[in-house]
Amino acid sequence: MLKIDSHQHFWKFDPVRDSWINDEMAVLKRDFLPQDLEPILNEFGFDGCIAVQADQSEVETNFLLENAEKNDFIKGVVGWVDLNSAGLEDRLVYYSQFDKLKGFRHILQAEQQRDYMLNDSFLNGINLLTKYGYTFDILIFPDQLKYIKAFVSACPGQQFVIDHLAKPYIKTGELDEWKKDIATLAEFENVYCKISGMVTEASWHGWKQTDFIPYMDIVFSSFGSNRVMYGSDWPVLNLAASYTDVMRIVEHYLKNFTETERNLFFGGNAQRFYKINS
Repeated sequence: MLKIDSHQHFWKFDPVRDSWINDEMAVLKRDFLPQDLEPILNEFGFDGCIAVQADQSEVETNFLLENAEKNDFIKGVVGWVDLNSAGLEDRLVYYSQFDKLKGFRHILQAEQQRDYMLNDSFLNGINLLTKYGYTFDILIFPDQLKYIKAFVSACPGQQFVIDHLAKPYIKTGELDEWKKDIATLAEFENVYCKISGMVTEASWHGWKQTDFIPYMDIVFSSFGSNRVMYGSDWPVLNLAASYTDVMRIVEHYLKNFTETERNLFFGGNAQRFYKINS
């Protein structure tokens, strides 16, 4: 069983393309490349990672695939493709030559239409992902969770994973509505959840280890130990913590779990979900 960081990003910083990185996020206004991450993964005994898109373009997908080709520790890529395009199937046929391309993501959290994922053209796109065996990462805010049951129900054969626990309001400690929605989604066996991105949903400079426990409790009690995976969200985590901090949070939480459960969380589940052989 491999040890895998299931969620991180690479980029060559471009102030126009990466305009989401505002002045408050100045620490991210530089290049973050494989040579920056590899020693960190080695320090914590990881065999590899999943590189996830941060820009909605095929240029981004190709950039990640090029990095994956040159670096064996990048075990998989979650890219972007236009799921609404009439030419989508041709693009999926093209991308099927790349073994490390495991799935796709759309930045749903940024869509003005909050139920964008329920558009017919988008659902048709997801069903083509199913046909070609690709996964889909669900990136949303909590207000969109109420639409995800219908979304997942419309795509019964699709493998989904919720990024960043659907970004609960950790900073304000809100739980109830999010908890109910998460529990509903967990009833679908084809939906997994990444414990990732928590520190940036908390108070960046004032979070405490205990802030995250209720949220991890809910995810593990809802999904069980077979559908939850670790993701660092490097380098975005740098806004609020270090890689060591993030590892400390989850390792402390998992201290009373069995070795099998820890191994599933730190790689086994990601390996199965993203179909990583070695």
